[in-house]
Amino acid sequence: MIALQKVKFLKFNGNYDNSNINTNNPYDAKILYAKWNQSNTKKTLHLEMEIESTYRSVSLKVIQKASEANLPLPKDVSQFLETTAHIPTTGRVKEIADRLIKSETDAFSKVQALYDWVTETTFRDPKVKGCGLGDVNQMLKNGYFGGKCTDISSLFVALLRAANIPAREVFGIRLGSSDFSKALGTSDENGFANISSWQHCKVEYFIAGAGWIPSDPSDITKLEFVEDLKYSDKRVQELKAKFLHSWEMNWMGFNWGRDFVLYPQPEQFPINMLGYPYGESDGNVLNYYSPKDFSYKITSKEIK
Repeated sequence: MIALQKVKFLKFNGNYDNSNINTNNPYDAKILYAKWNQSNTKKTLHLEMEIESTYRSVSLKVIQKASEANLPLPKDVSQFLETTAHIPTTGRVKEIADRLIKSETDAFSKVQALYDWVTETTFRDPKVKGCGLGDVNQMLKNGYFGGKCTDISSLFVALLRAANIPAREVFGIRLGSSDFSKALGTSDENGFANISSWQHCKVEYFIAGAGWIPSDPSDITKLEFVEDLKYSDKRVQELKAKFLHSWEMNWMGFNWGRDFVLYPQPEQFPINMLGYPYGESDGNVLNYYSPKDFSYKITSKEIK
C-alpha cells in the first residue's frame, strides 16, 4: 500500500469473458486481469476509482535521528536489496556507490551522496520512449546517463541497494496540476486532465526507525529540461532539497513490481515493470507506450 494514498472506491465493467483482481506476484501488487476469449471482437473495459492523497514528506530530523541510531534492518525489506534483471548491485554500480559514499557511515549521509550524484549527473532525454527501460547495466556500459523517470530512478535504486540501503521504484501516474511547476503536471480550470501518457516513476528508500522515505530524483531533471534551467539554479536546488525526502501527490502509485511474472502467466514473461496497461493478443504484446494504438485512455478530475 502506498503511504498517504487511499483508494476510496474502485469499480470496473466491460465485455470480457473473465476477470479478477489478484496479488499473485512477489511484490503483492494488485492487478486487474481481464480475458476475452475471441481475439477478433471489439474489447471494452472501463475502470473508475476515487483516490484521496496527501503531500508526503518525512522530517529530516526524524530521518537523521534514525540514521544515526544505526538500527538493524527488518527482514521484510530484504527483498529490496536484491539484484534483478534491470537492477544490478555488484560490479560497476557497486564501485560507483563505494566511491561516492567514501567514508560515510550512517545510511542517510550515504543516501544524500548518491542522490546528489544522480541528480547532477543524469539528464532528461526526450527521445527516450515512454518512461524508459530502467536498464542500469546498459546505462553504465554505455556511460550515457540521459533518460526518463524509470532510467533515473532505477539508477538511484541500484546505487542505494549497492550501498546496502533498501530501495524500490514506485510506478504510477500523474493526476493533475503541480504546485511547483507546469513541467510536473497540469489540468484545466475544472481540474480535468487527459493523463493517458503521464506515467511517472518515483523512489522510496528505507532507513530503520524512519521507515520508507519518498524521493523523486527524475523530476529534478524534468524541471531543468522543460524550464531550461541549470542544475545550479535556485528553483532546481529548492526542488532537489524537497524531493530528497518528499513526494508531491498530484500522482498516484500503482506498485513497486520489477522484473516479475504476472498472474495468470502471460505468453511473454517476465515483464520489466507494470506502469502501463499490459495486454496480449494472440501471443503478441500490445504497444502500451502508444495509448492510441493499444488503445486506452486515462483521464483524471480533481474533487475539491
